[in-house]
Parts: sequence; C-alpha cells; structure tokens
Amino acid sequence: MSYKVIVDSCGELTEEMKRSGHFVTAPLSIQVDDRFIVDDETFDQAEFLKLIAASPDCPKSSCPSPEKYMEYFDCDEERVYVVTLSSELSGSYNSAVLGKNLYEEESGEKEIYVFNSRSASVGETLIALKIQECEEAGMTFEEVIQTTENYIQEQNTYFVLENLETLKKNGRLSGVKALVASALNIKPVMGSTAQGTICQKGQARGIKKALDKMVDNIVGELTDAEKKILAIAHCNCYERAVVVKNRLLEKAAFRDVIILDTRGISSMYANDGGIIVVV
Repeated sequence: MSYKVIVDSCGELTEEMKRSGHFVTAPLSIQVDDRFIVDDETFDQAEFLKLIAASPDCPKSSCPSPEKYMEYFDCDEERVYVVTLSSELSGSYNSAVLGKNLYEEESGEKEIYVFNSRSASVGETLIALKIQECEEAGMTFEEVIQTTENYIQEQNTYFVLENLETLKKNGRLSGVKALVASALNIKPVMGSTAQGTICQKGQARGIKKALDKMVDNIVGELTDAEKKILAIAHCNCYERAVVVKNRLLEKAAFRDVIILDTRGISSMYANDGGIIVVV
C-alpha cells in the first residue's frame, strides 16, 4: 500500500528522505520584527541568524493551519502519517489533529494518524524514519502506529545551547525551576521529559564541558545502542557536531549516525552554535 509521511518543518529531512518521495514537509512560519519567513526550501539560515542577532525582540513562530494539513491529506496515498514537534512546545500537533478530523468529516474515512513526537528537530526525523521502516517491513496500519508510538516512548532528546533566551522568552522553559546566570558562563544540559516538556539534566562551565556532560548523560541513559540511530542537529556549527559524534562513538557503537543542519524553527530555538542529540 502507498503511504506518505508529513513532517512539520521543525524536523529535518535527510537527502535520502527527500528523494524517496514518501516524505513531505509542512512548513511553519517565523516572524522577526516585520519580516515573515516561511520555513521551507527557501529558508536561508545565515541570513536568518543575522536577523535574529540584529533584532531587539524575540522571534515568534506559527504552525500550519488545520486547512493546510487538510491539503496534505487530500492525496493519492492510502495511508498518511504526520509527525509534529511536541504538543507541549507548539500548536502543530493540535492543528494536524483538527485538520484530520475536518478532512474525515468532509471527505470520508482515510487512514491518517498524527504522532506527537514529544521531541523536536532530529527527534522528528528519527520518528519519520521509523514509520518508513515499519511500512517497508509490511506492517499493517495499526502495527505501524503501535510500533512507532513505542519507539517515541523510548526516545531520548538532549541539547546544549549557547543561550536559552528564545526558549525562555517564548515560555518554553516554564517547567525548568533553576537556571544559573549566563554571566558565569554556565551552560545547562537540557533534555525532554516523557511528556515532551523541557527539563534540565545538568550544567557545566563553558560549552565544551557542557557538551562533555551531555555525552555522559546520553551514555548513562543509553541501552541497545547497536540497534539505534544516533541523530545530531547543529545550528551553524558542523565541527562541534562532529566532535559530539566522535565522543559518543568512542563510548558506544550505533546502527547509524545522522548529522543535519537545523531548519528554521530549530534554528530559532537552538540559536547560533546550538547542538541537539536524539537517540
């Protein structure tokens, strides 16, 4: 049976995913002062980071409308899956669910399922790849859903950013109780909870030590590494991502490794120099 996987644009796609014909990006949009930027193939990260650095205000994002999701559902594919960033961080999940309900009311039943990634960025990438793996293994629609939901429960997300200002100003750190002063150059090691909210896992002075601390956290919580894909997203810091990859490979053997540059939404929150790791 034919299938489509719609990934909102917080999730990055590999070149192989783009070529496969199974994956579609649903772009979010970003406002920086009076500029509106669509997070699609026209996104220019270098220009975007300059706009962010020059702006006194915090950038804001908006998710695809239910009507836009309905357009994606109106396709020839028999089975459609949607992967959105955590419902605790964005309205994208709720918008996709509403779009599904409206589509089914207007056009009748179709096999559509919306996954709440409880993650972001390359966490969504890995979920989309898991869906593809299940489909190509010949699973039923229900088996794909259950297997992927189980995978989401087991997935872990970690990140270290140069600064947390965008996350803080947009209210995404409301569940984090204590963040030390940036004047001390203390970098928190952050992660996601099972519910998809952001939590603090540790901290260190300076970005290098914070990355080391993140690697230790990842290894400490890692199981069955040889069965898993290590995914790393970076915002304009490929060399830093390679360092993290190499440190992790010194401690564990993974099934595969993916390194991707962040798209617009992930770049907005990660800021220049941010690293996100999902496994």
